[in-house]
Amino acid sequence: MAKSKIIVKNLTKKFGDRVVLKNVSFDVKEGEIFILMGGSGSGKSTTIKHIIGLLKPTSGQIIIDGVDITKLTDRELIEFRKKMGYLFQEGALFDSLKVWENVGFYFLENTDMPRDEIYKLAQQKLALVGLKGIEELYPSQLSGGMRKRVSLARAISTNPEIVLYDEPTSGLDPVTSAMIDKLIVQLRDNLGVTSVVVTHDLASAFGIGDRIAMIHKGVIYAIGTPEEIKNSKDPVVQQFINRRAEGPITQELFEEMQAGKEETN
Repeated sequence: MAKSKIIVKNLTKKFGDRVVLKNVSFDVKEGEIFILMGGSGSGKSTTIKHIIGLLKPTSGQIIIDGVDITKLTDRELIEFRKKMGYLFQEGALFDSLKVWENVGFYFLENTDMPRDEIYKLAQQKLALVGLKGIEELYPSQLSGGMRKRVSLARAISTNPEIVLYDEPTSGLDPVTSAMIDKLIVQLRDNLGVTSVVVTHDLASAFGIGDRIAMIHKGVIYAIGTPEEIKNSKDPVVQQFINRRAEGPITQELFEEMQAGKEETN
């Protein structure tokens, strides 16, 4: 069995009095596509922001390749992040930079590599995500799906061992979403990349995930293979994956709305 590449242990995060993550624990195997699935505001994106070190936990550990990154200094964390790529939910491309400059941004800002070599590297990474001949374009000249793929090319520009995807298919049409899913699998198969994918896209989650964790209101409700998740007896999991209007999630939303009304009265 593959060893654990990432271990999240008892991760808790509070913003003031609000608890966003509650003792979240899971591991991601080397070379695995691990899905963190849940609705809006469930804590998915907050979790992967801890994995890459953009957020510090209130308590708990994030262990990557045996290193607890919560104990690293800012300088050590910057160095450690070189083994990770991050695909932001909205792409987060720089509108004032050309496509090749976006893909090669790390090297332009942090190395003395000649610009022509960075240009060639950008071409190579763009080719990996199925984009050729767009190096001189600007992000505003691209479709949403193309911007996502450029962002992915940037995420893999440093040949990372781990890639974190925050809602990679959000806002995309079904065909483009399928294309992004295929790229995630190809990166796993061809480059051995370990992937953590945050999504509420059920087709994507069950289509590419080796294992899936269902998170709701900062709590992990189930972890397993796609088949195990489909057969879960947990009512929260079943309501979510079957898109049911009635169930515990709906009841919780109703109770929160009622509590809000009482507080304002």
